Amino acid sequence: MHGWAGLGRRLALGGLAALLALPAAAQNCRGTLYLTIDTGWSREAEEIAGILRRRGVRATLFVADEPSARGDSTLSPGWAEFWRARAAEGHVFASHTWRHWYFTGDAGAGRVRYASRRGGEGAEVLDQTALCAELERPIQALRAMVPEAKVLPLWRAPGGRTTPGAVSMARRCGFAHQGWTANGFLGDELDAAAHPNQALLARNLRGIRDGEVLVMHWGVRSRREPFAGILEPLIAGLQERGFCFETLPPEGRR
Repeated sequence: MHGWAGLGRRLALGGLAALLALPAAAQNCRGTLYLTIDTGWSREAEEIAGILRRRGVRATLFVADEPSARGDSTLSPGWAEFWRARAAEGHVFASHTWRHWYFTGDAGAGRVRYASRRGGEGAEVLDQTALCAELERPIQALRAMVPEAKVLPLWRAPGGRTTPGAVSMARRCGFAHQGWTANGFLGDELDAAAHPNQALLARNLRGIRDGEVLVMHWGVRSRREPFAGILEPLIAGLQERGFCFETLPPEGRR
């Protein structure tokens, strides 16, 4: 019994425990998925890391220095042990900008507007040097804590919002932009009342296809039903369909 219909029958019959216990390595890959994780509020970071470890999933982690549920920020020294553990587990890293502001438009050749999404933190125009610094700074902070971390020459704009100028300027810094694919948005940023976990689980199991680049966060502050609650059955269901998980290649995926 294979596919989403078969998985649904097993869950209805109480077979979830057996499915979750399925060794991740004991499958023949019939497709490849690329899980990427942005920093976010990081409230469920340890829970998510444990799920990935149990399921044998390695992900590509896009890091920014965002406010965290611990009261610090995600690239402050208090997170060094967390990031060291992820590197030791075989996860790889890429830049998500330092401040996690949004690119709002080009301002002429070699210049791009960059503004806080919360409005009160400011806005500025970045030239080539300033943009490179914005992309390089989170990697420098990570390497100070985890010298052995494997870092890819990729970046992701906050919210996935790019401009032609930002993408071109970043390329000159040595960073290629990596978004997510058509069915890769897992929905952990959506309102939980309108998009409850079980609906997201069903949608993702039904819609994800071979080669997708998936995106989620280590926790989203505004979501009242944490997405981590369905991450393990989601991964288990995708593995049941024959998907294996890989980290992104250095050139990224389109």
